[in-house]
Amino acid sequence: MALVKYNNNSISAVTAAASIPSGSLVLIKSQTASSSANISFIHGTSSVVFDGTYSTYMFKFIDIHPASAEHFTFNATTDGTNFNVTKTTTYFHATHNEGGSSSGLSYVAGKDLAQSTDYQRIIDSMSNANDECGSGTLFFFSPASTTFVKHFISNTSSANAEEKNAYVAGYMNTTSAITGIDFKMSSGNIDSGTIKLYGIKDS
Repeated sequence: MALVKYNNNSISAVTAAASIPSGSLVLIKSQTASSSANISFIHGTSSVVFDGTYSTYMFKFIDIHPASAEHFTFNATTDGTNFNVTKTTTYFHATHNEGGSSSGLSYVAGKDLAQSTDYQRIIDSMSNANDECGSGTLFFFSPASTTFVKHFISNTSSANAEEKNAYVAGYMNTTSAITGIDFKMSSGNIDSGTIKLYGIKDS
């Protein structure tokens, strides 16, 4: 069996690659719902930062529980007041019910948006049963850019007598800086749950 001799440059390259940082999370703000009509994260309010400090932001949704059976949605603003940014999105999900008798993976055209200012669903058909809730993440990229559109990717899990794993992605079709994000149910209040906003350091 042949032996392979590595030179110093090879070892140096391996060491450098192994030490590449993957970024770290910096908690910017945490908000907890209590029969809340909506939860907003707006630049310049209570230390929320969408000013280019980070190129990537991550929202965490923890045990979101609706007051009534509805959809959990979000929208963005460029002026800090009107959450109506034009967006184009995709939506697909995997499902599996508790009895194991039904499962599927499908694109759902009725839940995506095409150049719409509507709120985007990210957790669909949530139940308000006492033991049911939804959780997940939303990544938002370069909101402070004034050159490009603003991309986002969401992955959520929810229970309604079945597991529903939803994947939503899209872009805010504006070159204006995004200055805030708003979350709400499609109708009724967010009964309980926590939303945390993190900045992701590039290095």
